[in-house]
Amino acid sequence: MSVKQPLNHYRRFSIAPMLEWTDRHYRYFARLMSSQTLLYTEMVTTGAILFGKGDYLSYNEEEHPLALQLGGSDPLALAQCAKIAAERGYDEVNLNVGCPSDRVQNGRFGACLMAEPQLVADCVKAMQDVVDIPVTVKTRIGIDEQDSYPFLTDFIDTVSATGCDTFIIHARKAWLNGLSPKENREIPPLDYPRVYQLKQDYSALNISINGGVKTFDDMATHLEHLDGVMVGREAYQNPYMLAEVDQRLYGMEKAVLSRDAVVDLMLPYIERHLQQGGRLNHITRHMTGLYQGVAGGRRWRRYLSENAHKAGADCEVVLAARASIQQA
Repeated sequence: MSVKQPLNHYRRFSIAPMLEWTDRHYRYFARLMSSQTLLYTEMVTTGAILFGKGDYLSYNEEEHPLALQLGGSDPLALAQCAKIAAERGYDEVNLNVGCPSDRVQNGRFGACLMAEPQLVADCVKAMQDVVDIPVTVKTRIGIDEQDSYPFLTDFIDTVSATGCDTFIIHARKAWLNGLSPKENREIPPLDYPRVYQLKQDYSALNISINGGVKTFDDMATHLEHLDGVMVGREAYQNPYMLAEVDQRLYGMEKAVLSRDAVVDLMLPYIERHLQQGGRLNHITRHMTGLYQGVAGGRRWRRYLSENAHKAGADCEVVLAARASIQQA
């Protein structure tokens, strides 16, 4: 697909960058269900792009609109990577200022950068200077004991002074010491009103909210106050929710794809992947939640989990998994 609207149109709903999860296979799968969702890559570090042996930027053309999330804190390296991303056709570059993992902190990027707003501004400016696509920032509402509203607004003031006008705010602070990344997604309390206040005080900025968003009712509430919602785990673990996004959030009049239709549309993609030497479970691991909440859905999940990793596994495994749903 091509991007036919301004990128802010698509920002109304986006899927969060999630390590190990939002790879190109998941993004293709998600795009089948929603043409309007803004998709994000997993976080890719500047070191992986500049010095890694693999191609960390490959994607399917169908994934547009597509944003690359970068991890790094060196303005020069980030500028190099942003330039490569633009040349490769990405629609946006996003800087990770939200990830709290030890590995990220040791690399001096992620949430710990909230404590260095001028460095973040320098990074953003360096990327803006070499690309024409939007450069955006995903961050938290605070870190450790630095979680006051003035701390957050100082960060926004400093970074937005570069001309950066789009921020995705995870409505939890991050504890950089003592909590795992998983715990940082669950233990620090959500503070949605703080993000709403940010939009009130910075009405010219495009602000999306992330964290704990699960239902369309949740989204409707947030969209009364903000420009966009970013959904993470729910969009992965219950992916069929995406089949209603275009209709419910973008007002499109089109039929909702059935789960079975989604599977049928995935089969040619799976076949191509297998012909290129890929393995079935590279793709089906992202599809196990498709029948969540449906009678027999556990059989689908179990069949894929037990069989998709086997040597020679092909589309017949997917069809057999679907057939197992109907079994008594």
